[in-house]
Amino acid sequence: MAIVLIILLVILLVVLATCIVIVPQAHAYVVERLGAYQGTWNVGLHLKMPFIDRVARRVNLKEQVCDFPPQPVITKDNVTMQIDSIVFFMITDPRLFAYGVENPILAIENLTATTLRNIIGDMELDQTLTSREIINTKMRATLDEATDPWGIKVTRVELKNITPPAAIRDAMEKQMKAEREKRESILKAEGVKQATILEYEGKKEAQILKAEADKQATILAAEAQKEKEIREAEGRAAAIRSVQQANADGIRMIKEAGADNSVLKIKSLEAFEKAANGQATKIIIPSEIQGIAGLASSVKDIVSG
Repeated sequence: MAIVLIILLVILLVVLATCIVIVPQAHAYVVERLGAYQGTWNVGLHLKMPFIDRVARRVNLKEQVCDFPPQPVITKDNVTMQIDSIVFFMITDPRLFAYGVENPILAIENLTATTLRNIIGDMELDQTLTSREIINTKMRATLDEATDPWGIKVTRVELKNITPPAAIRDAMEKQMKAEREKRESILKAEGVKQATILEYEGKKEAQILKAEADKQATILAAEAQKEKEIREAEGRAAAIRSVQQANADGIRMIKEAGADNSVLKIKSLEAFEKAANGQATKIIIPSEIQGIAGLASSVKDIVSG
């Protein structure tokens, strides 16, 4: 009996342990009771009824990504190419995800391929190669609407690779090479043109600077000459003023000494003597000096006798 009790106790503990369920973060458990949907357990500790409750599906609520293999698609101008896409999605309703579709990932892959063929079928090759963002937006809107009954929300769709046929790739590469060579030729021509313009502008600027320098030198020389003439004129004026000032000072000193007319006339004779000693051939003698000259001769004769 003791052994039986121990066995029963162990079985009871095991059953109780299986009835305790812990749901981790970013997950949800879909629980069935006797085969029917009973509820959705979110994060935390839960207890289930033994033998009649079971976790039917463990659902990951994180954003997930599916990288699908390349799909053959035909454009509007009958060009077949391979396109592989990436779909980002989240599960928003675990119940619909568990019971809405048998294989949700496979369903999304098939739906993506069908949607991609429909969109690319309305576009030509050139438009397909240059309209990735438009294609991504249209696919996301279509897939999001189609997967809503499955409890899935498509958050983003990206075209990873678009591979046209080999012949078209070769033609595109040749066209790109020609475009690069044309762009290179244009850039070289523009560079030569720009260099010529810069050289011309440099010469023009040099000529302008030289003309400005010559002009400035001429102006400075003229100003220097003008300054020189002004200084010389000021020097001559100062000399004249000095002579005049000396004469005026001499006359003032004579007046202050009280000289009479006889002294002044003698000074006149001294001035006349200096004039006579010059190189002039004709001298005009004032009448006053003539009288003084006669007086001087009479005085000379008296002194001689």
